Amino acid sequence: MDTFVAAVFLGIIGSGYFLYGKRAQRPVPLVCGALLCVFPYFIDSFIWTLVIGLALVAAPFVITL
Repeated sequence: MDTFVAAVFLGIIGSGYFLYGKRAQRPVPLVCGALLCVFPYFIDSFIWTLVIGLALVAAPFVITL
């Protein structure tokens, strides 16, 4: 149940990143947003979902292209 809730919240954040990246034509938020929406389908562990999700949420602030 915890993994599902985390996946929903990360998907909401990912859709926002994706829309921002598409409208602003910025590749890093676009890719991070798409990955945030998709990766929870392939990860079963709650801890790994949080670790990967938080890394993808922070990536657009760290990586500047």
